[in-house]
Amino acid sequence: MANTSEIRNGLCIKHNNDLWQVIEFLHVKPGKGPAFVRTKLKSINTGKVVDHTFNASAKIEPVRIETRNYTYLYNDDEGYHFMNASTYEQIPIAKHMINAPDFLKDGLNCQIMFHAEEEEVLSVDLPNHVEAEITYTEPGIKGDTATNTMKPATTDTGVEVRVPLFINTGDWIKVDTRTKEYSERIKK
Repeated sequence: MANTSEIRNGLCIKHNNDLWQVIEFLHVKPGKGPAFVRTKLKSINTGKVVDHTFNASAKIEPVRIETRNYTYLYNDDEGYHFMNASTYEQIPIAKHMINAPDFLKDGLNCQIMFHAEEEEVLSVDLPNHVEAEITYTEPGIKGDTATNTMKPATTDTGVEVRVPLFINTGDWIKVDTRTKEYSERIKK
């Protein structure tokens, strides 16, 4: 157990039978009354963000979280299979634990967050940007570039994204996995 003076951004704690990560905190010592710590906590399991105030004398239970590099291999009825790059150990992970499963390709390096004491997988984070090939989109019309018009396009993983008119079938683009938005065209 620790006390509230050890709260810092990024700290993971066990609170109300759930794992929470501290996003923001503020130690408050009012002129009258006891000190307290105002925090903004994000649930590691659900992603929900809540405000919580701890008394200065409250005890918190820090949790050790580890992030490890894994490579995506394939998916089947057991889940999505990842391999540890250093030990070659393979683990299946359920789809709901992956932040953007639609963008997974063979050989993609991902960050897997583990509860260190229990060796339990908490989440899988893909890189912020991935490269994708456009497998289908309507052809652009020459001279129709006066505005910032976007058109639908399908990537090689089956995800539909909005792209500028100059993108054609066979082009490679960079896509933001957090928002599923087009970032830039890539020369291959």
